[in-house]
Amino acid sequence: QVQLVESGGGLVQAGGSLRLSCAASGRTFSEYGMGWFRQAPGKEREFVAGISWTGGSTYYADSVKGRFTISRDNAKNTVYLQMNSLKPEDTAVYYCATKGSRLYSDYSASANYAYWGQGTQVTVSS
Repeated sequence: QVQLVESGGGLVQAGGSLRLSCAASGRTFSEYGMGWFRQAPGKEREFVAGISWTGGSTYYADSVKGRFTISRDNAKNTVYLQMNSLKPEDTAVYYCATKGSRLYSDYSASANYAYWGQGTQVTVSS
């Protein structure tokens, strides 16, 4: 059974930083792409960042490009999201997810992910 557990969320002032972690278990972590999504109150879940199974390719939503960095440590079965220069509009529940297939597919499409974590709350105050 695949499990994804996010951590690192919290309350931070605008301009601050947080690092989210997502620990995976139950499958060969290093063989699958990973992604981060977020959902703000009253809004649909949206793509934030994605990373290939090797870590050699990364993908970002325009809204976070230049501020957020996704990375992974396959030895620790963990993917990270470093978030800098946080803005109030970054406030959301952040979810990590793992791809359902080893084949390439659009990282920004939530339908291409098979397993999801429970989410971690990030709140940015102005």
